[in-house]
Amino acid sequence: MIIILYIVTVLLLLFSFLSIIKIDYWVFRIFDYPRLQKFVLSSILFFILVSCFKYTYTHIGLTFLLGCNILYLLFLIFPFTKFAKKQVLKITDSLPGQDISIMVANVYQDNRNTTGCLNQIYNADPDVVLLLETDTYWFENTVDLKSKYPYSVEVPQENTYGMLLYSKFELSDSHIKYMVECNIPSIHTKVTLKDGTKVQIYAVHPTPPVPGENPRSTERDKELLLVADLARKSQFPVIVMGDLNDVAWSYTTELFLKMSGLLDPRRGRGFFNTFHAHYFFMRFPLDHAFVDDNFKLVDIRRLNNFDSDHFPIFIKIQYEKNADKEQEALEKDADDVALAAEKKAKI
Repeated sequence: MIIILYIVTVLLLLFSFLSIIKIDYWVFRIFDYPRLQKFVLSSILFFILVSCFKYTYTHIGLTFLLGCNILYLLFLIFPFTKFAKKQVLKITDSLPGQDISIMVANVYQDNRNTTGCLNQIYNADPDVVLLLETDTYWFENTVDLKSKYPYSVEVPQENTYGMLLYSKFELSDSHIKYMVECNIPSIHTKVTLKDGTKVQIYAVHPTPPVPGENPRSTERDKELLLVADLARKSQFPVIVMGDLNDVAWSYTTELFLKMSGLLDPRRGRGFFNTFHAHYFFMRFPLDHAFVDDNFKLVDIRRLNNFDSDHFPIFIKIQYEKNADKEQEALEKDADDVALAAEKKAKI
């Protein structure tokens, strides 16, 4: 029994070590995802090892390393707990006409429960809806949305990377871009709030680092960092949203936030795990809406599943011209700039 505990402990330590190594190959990047799960398992194992303590070098060493691993993982996930500082502040006053609500939903292309999806949209009543993994079937069976959402940018595809963007507010300067891969689109558009404020939206869904589809995170990281450059240079307040195929606490998402200057509404509020909807013990925050520092939060919540492998996420924010004086983006340093340049130069 004790040998099995040692083996599991070594594996957990190895999984944490692999995620520290900044190599694009999926074997290293995939272990960015289950950091909460690793924290829970490490804590349980640590309790067991302490409970059946043995005065051997192996037992003492593994217990010590496991304790260090727990502290390391806690350091990584702590910013996303309710005990941490909120990166996007809650509004104190309602400013009519300056708010916008967003729903992001990866529908899972093979899922055919379009009625369930539409019900979630109508119940949440967002101003902007982004549907991902939308093929021709989803495009044809969500056409009723146009009666309530007169503005749209539609890119149905059969490769699980289709996108449908619907808006109650006017869209302008809309473009479909293939920034890194010729079959992976992103939507770049401006939305005009009720008070006339224009907001730049980037809707993205880069490929994940998984065997059999894309063994490296190179393309994903490059697309995110190219969007980060666009966000930082934009003359308009920015929202980046979509299924980023990356967890909120990974070093690549943190690098994206540093290079873009955007804020994560999850920080200081909770995980809001959106994937996998069918396995409660393997859930990660993959679907995001990162916002300009001139936005404050009205509401954020995870919506109900409609047979997809993702939960939809709903975020409502309010534009406040001087909010940037109250909120702080993550600081980038020379190493971050160098790493971002290296990643953008690949492929």
